[in-house]
Amino acid sequence: MQQDAGENLDTSYRIFIKSITWQVLGLFSMTLVGYLFTGSLTAGGGIALVSSAIGFGFYFMHEVIWSKIKWGRATRSL
Repeated sequence: MQQDAGENLDTSYRIFIKSITWQVLGLFSMTLVGYLFTGSLTAGGGIALVSSAIGFGFYFMHEVIWSKIKWGRATRSL
C-alpha cells in the first residue's frame, strides 16, 4: 500500500493499539494450541498469557524500529 505525500507515519500510540489487537488474536490461538497440547484449559491459558506478554513487547519494539527505517518506502511526487 502506498503512502500519500501528505500522510503521516504511524504514531507510537497507533502502533501500541495495533499491538494490542494483534495480541488479543494471538491469545485466543495460543490458548487453543496450549489446550490441545496439555488437555488443560488452565495450562493452555497460562501458556497463552506468557506468550502474549513476551510477544507484545517484541512486536511493539519491532514496529517502532521499522517505523524509523526509510528503506523500502515509496514516495509519490506531486
